[in-house]
Amino acid sequence: MGTANGIQRDINRFLNHLRDERRLSAHTISAYRRDLEKFTDFLARREITTLRQLVIAQARMFPAQLNQSGLSSRSIQRALSAVRTLYRYLLRESKVEINPFLTARDVGHRQAVTAPRAERRLPSTLSIEEIVQLVTIDPRTDLDRRDRAILELFYSSGLRLAELSGLDLGDLDLADAVVRVMGKGAKTRIVPIGGYARESVLAWLNVRSACAREREQALFVNRSGTRLGARAIQQRVAVWAQRQGLGRRVHPHMLRHSFASHVLESSSDLRAVQELLGHADISTTQVYTHLDFQHLAQVYDNAHPRARRKKAG
Repeated sequence: MGTANGIQRDINRFLNHLRDERRLSAHTISAYRRDLEKFTDFLARREITTLRQLVIAQARMFPAQLNQSGLSSRSIQRALSAVRTLYRYLLRESKVEINPFLTARDVGHRQAVTAPRAERRLPSTLSIEEIVQLVTIDPRTDLDRRDRAILELFYSSGLRLAELSGLDLGDLDLADAVVRVMGKGAKTRIVPIGGYARESVLAWLNVRSACAREREQALFVNRSGTRLGARAIQQRVAVWAQRQGLGRRVHPHMLRHSFASHVLESSSDLRAVQELLGHADISTTQVYTHLDFQHLAQVYDNAHPRARRKKAG
């Protein structure tokens, strides 16, 4: 811990801990690595050579530097979260005496190291009509059938990109119309598969053996017969949005957002949506209540007699 090389060694041990003990995905670990590279750059600029050396007054300068570099509030919050988690690990390993990146819950708002407050952005969603337009593919090839199954499953079950990419044949139970997914933090959950998605997955399974390599367990495979990666899935979603004439950029998480907002709009059951999405904290799910309120406000404006008169005036 006496040199900058010592700092990097401890960061590498921390990343190994995330991989081996917490079993986080490679994508998540890469995000941690990028954020911690920003932190090591911050330390180098101030000639801080040990993680033990950093104090709260200096730590407050880290989000300020990121803000000056033009980073968004959300990105700064993520970087702070990465560094806080690093210091929790170092405390556990007795490498440091304090965590200089304590939250307001730990030390109060005046001493806490925080990111600049940003305006809360609601997730982008598709309307039900746009969803139908997107997934109503007339498949002409086996890979078209695969892509329709992907789109239907995203919207039917609210899966994350990594969850869908990681699906194996054994994760499906089409008899009970459910799928087992490995979510964040290696947590498993069971989610239902809707009727349209089930039909599309069955249509893909009927031709999958002609596309997949022998003994390949991945549900969705590429042209080479091996697992279809997350980046390729993103590209397929974008391609079909263009082909189906949606006139806007569509990404997999937009289908997850649409699933959540449509289910909440119909059921008003926030806890059920939380469980379906695999959110550890219901506050993460609560963003969809804002979307639901937007819909209700629109219905009110269109239907309420006084609202109509005001609009007409």
